Amino acid sequence: MKRRNFLKNSGLATAGVLSAPALTSCEDAPASAAQLSAPVVQPIVICTWDFHNASAKAWEILQKGGTALDAVEAGVKVEEDDVNNQTVGTGGRPDRDGNVTLDACIMDHAGQCGAVLALQHIANPISVARKVMEDTPHVMLVGQGAEQFAYEKGFEKVNLLTEKSKAEWLEWKKTSAYKPIINIENHDTIGMLAIDENGHMAGGCTTSGMAYKMAGRVGDSPIIGAGLFVDNEVGGATATGVGEEVVRTVGSFLIVELMRQGKSPQEACEEGVRRIMEKNKDKLDFQIGFIAMNMKGETGSYCIQPGFTYREYSENGHINHPSEHFL
Repeated sequence: MKRRNFLKNSGLATAGVLSAPALTSCEDAPASAAQLSAPVVQPIVICTWDFHNASAKAWEILQKGGTALDAVEAGVKVEEDDVNNQTVGTGGRPDRDGNVTLDACIMDHAGQCGAVLALQHIANPISVARKVMEDTPHVMLVGQGAEQFAYEKGFEKVNLLTEKSKAEWLEWKKTSAYKPIINIENHDTIGMLAIDENGHMAGGCTTSGMAYKMAGRVGDSPIIGAGLFVDNEVGGATATGVGEEVVRTVGSFLIVELMRQGKSPQEACEEGVRRIMEKNKDKLDFQIGFIAMNMKGETGSYCIQPGFTYREYSENGHINHPSEHFL
């Protein structure tokens, strides 16, 4: 996690943001009101971590007049197809039994959404999730049902477990006692939000989940309202980190509702993290973070890193803990 930036200025520039809010991080103060009221820039795309190729692909579609929905699907697919990214798509780290299972969801400006959970043998779960949204009356398909649906839609069966991820899994088994653990290096989920030239927002989120998890485990990423939520009247939010904690607070929906009540994206992300910290007051042993964007094109982000206490947060008023930049 320390090797990655959550959202960097260069990433935002790639996305076409000409006047973005100031850079914020876990050791910096929140962006000022003046910064957050910068001129609206559309189209715009943001994503978690320093996935510049993903944001560049999404921006390529947006600048040609494409939809936000097409942009986020194409953008996150870049990471799904990158075998060197062991936390998303092909090459993702397997569960403790050696099976790579993928989770993804997508949501458009009209509130339509689709998701796949614990999907095996399919390289692009975000595209299957879109098919669920557009071609079925359902929102979620799971496991073998999702896999069968993908085949019916023309997706090919592939081997998602690369030799590198397999070798690491076999090494893990030697000392793990077969126990899944929370390890923040193992789940760099990509979440993406975009607004197109028509003022429509869409979002996508995709992951291979926590490395060496128990078979069947699903985190927040494919859960609408937890890992991702979009409301075209307000804005959108997406999460990264330990999904169980996001699910417990319905984190992305919470952040959008806070923006509906008048909070800036930055303020909403901070409050979302605070709600999670309140439930873990003794000491945090996980990382969690959110990004958000409202319909004005204003953005926000916030996170907490392991080893930080709720008391420290309460006394400081903001997280004053060494971390990489987020926005």
